[in-house]
Amino acid sequence: MFNNREQLQEILKKANQHARKQAKESGASIYYMKNNKRVREDAEGKKFEIIFDATGKRQEFEYHE
Repeated sequence: MFNNREQLQEILKKANQHARKQAKESGASIYYMKNNKRVREDAEGKKFEIIFDATGKRQEFEYHE
């Protein structure tokens, strides 16, 4: 389907950029995993780590890489 790995990586990179742009324009957050942590990035680019406590209550903390 794709000639090489670099070609596939470039397509995935463009898709990621497009999704981020659409989320930002609509004011939506994006969610992803990074370093085994759940991260929410808001439309302004601020990042928050999402943690669930023992009772299942969701908490967010500022994320630092």
